[in-house]
Order: sequence, then C-alpha cells, then structure tokens
Amino acid sequence: MKFSGIGGQAVLEGIMMKNGQDYAVAVRKPDGGIEVKKDRHTAFSDRHRWAKWPFIRGIFAFVDSLVLGMSTLSYSASFAEEEPGKGEPSDKKDSQGLSKTETAVTVIIAVLLAVGVFVVLPTFLSSLLKRFISSMTLIAVCEGLIRLVIFIAYVSVISLMKDIRRVYMYHGSEHKCINCIESGLPLTVENVMKSSKEHRRCGTSFMLFVMLISIILFIFVRVENLPLRMLSRILLIPVVAGLSYELLRLNGRFDNKLTWILSRPGMWMQALTTREPTEDMAEVAIQAVEAVFDWRAFLKENFGAVQPENSEGE
Repeated sequence: MKFSGIGGQAVLEGIMMKNGQDYAVAVRKPDGGIEVKKDRHTAFSDRHRWAKWPFIRGIFAFVDSLVLGMSTLSYSASFAEEEPGKGEPSDKKDSQGLSKTETAVTVIIAVLLAVGVFVVLPTFLSSLLKRFISSMTLIAVCEGLIRLVIFIAYVSVISLMKDIRRVYMYHGSEHKCINCIESGLPLTVENVMKSSKEHRRCGTSFMLFVMLISIILFIFVRVENLPLRMLSRILLIPVVAGLSYELLRLNGRFDNKLTWILSRPGMWMQALTTREPTEDMAEVAIQAVEAVFDWRAFLKENFGAVQPENSEGE
C-alpha cells in the first residue's frame, strides 16, 4: 500500500473526496445522472503554519473536517428535492449548501451534542458506580466502556434508517476507491468492487482512538467532585483529539507490524459504519476521485507502468 494523501466522506447519495485544498462532491441525482461539484477549501492550518505542529494539528484538522463535512452534506441533501427529469434542484439557493454562518452554527450545535452524549453522559453514569466500586481506576475504565457502548448503540440505531444505510454503503465505496489506488490498481468499477471497504485513515478509527486514549488518560486524571470531573473531561478533549490524530496519521502513512496491530480495532469497528456498495455507487465515488486526483500519474510514479484499466484486482 502506498500513501496517496486523498481522503473523503460519504454524503447523501454521494461522495466527497479531498486532495490538498481541492475537493469534489459527486452526487447521484434522482434522474440517475451524476452531478460533480469541484471547489477549494482553505483549512485553518493552511493559513497558519503553527496549526500544523504535531499534537495540535489534529484539533484543527477535526474542526475543518466538520465544517467541510457539514457544507458538502447540505449540498448533497439539496438534490433530494430535485424532481426526476429536471436538471436543477427545486431550490437553487439550497443547491449551494449552507452559508458560512449556518455552517458555523450547525457545527457548534453538533459539537455541543457530541460533548453532552459522549463526554458528559458517560462521566455522569460512571459516577453512579461509586456506591459499588471504590477504585477510581476501575471507574475510569467503566466510564470508557460506557462511552464505547453509547457510540456503538448510536451507530447501530441510526443504521436502521434507510438513508443512513445508503450513506454507510457510499462510505464503503469511498474506502474501496482509495484502497484500489493505494494498492496499485487502475480505478475501475471492477477493481473498486474487489477492494477492501475498510481503511486505516477512517474517521471511525479516529473515534475509537479517542475512546481508548481517553480511558488511559482519565485513569491518571482523578477528580472527586463530579462537576469538576466533567469539566476536566471537556478541557482534555483537545489533548485526546491531538493524540488520536497522530496515531491515525501514523497508521495511514506507514505499513508495518506495529501499525497493523494499532489499526485492527478501528478496522473491526468500521464493520458498523461501512457496507458493501453497489456498482453505481462505485461509479459516483470514482468521479469524485477523478475530479481532484490524477490516479494514473500516482500509479505510474509509485508502481511503475500503469496496468490496463480492465485489470482485475486481487
């Protein structure tokens, strides 16, 4: 596997792929056509070099991914209102996605909800165990396990929704495209479908690293007072996110025994957030990749002569 540097996310009936500052959103419209929008996103770390320093760059990368993710998700959702046979969404204003203010408000609300559900709630529930457990170390471990159970339950419950199941399928097609390229295979539907739907740089793996690192860190951060303990958890979120990002980055850039071991739990967790896509979903993902990434040049540089595009994957 060769590191390509591209990444992305699934959106409603489509895929967003990002390469450097360039990103593209490819969406399957109700009439069956594929709409591709290409644009540029200048991240905070692109404007401030210090934001690329190790252990703090993960914080800004996470926020930037949320901002871009919300914007592209809004853009893809606008096509749900398009009537088959018509070439434009019913509301052209919506087709541009959320405004900067709307995106900021949406991101803030999403972060507050996530902090409440995945940070404050597990801390509160674990505090109820003090009447049965005297060990603060064991309580910290229980807090982490409660957080993990809540995450798994959340991911599993929303997967019951038809639209989310399809998002998970598009998520699988995103991973398959990147794995196809990084394995040295031409980016064809056939090769994409034969590639793995799990990838080491997935956001699901990042979330698992966050949970595991928080367990270790919170074992050593012992605060008896419940409100202060909750506050300490919130204040340490940037530290946990920064460490988790470095681990994810390490896994994505290197291929050895250590990174293989570190990546296994996250790859297993991706069984919850990815599904096998259909061939038409792979077609959408391929168009998103080709809009921002020259995969033929990448294969030639890293694998020598480019194989015929009807080549079968392993």
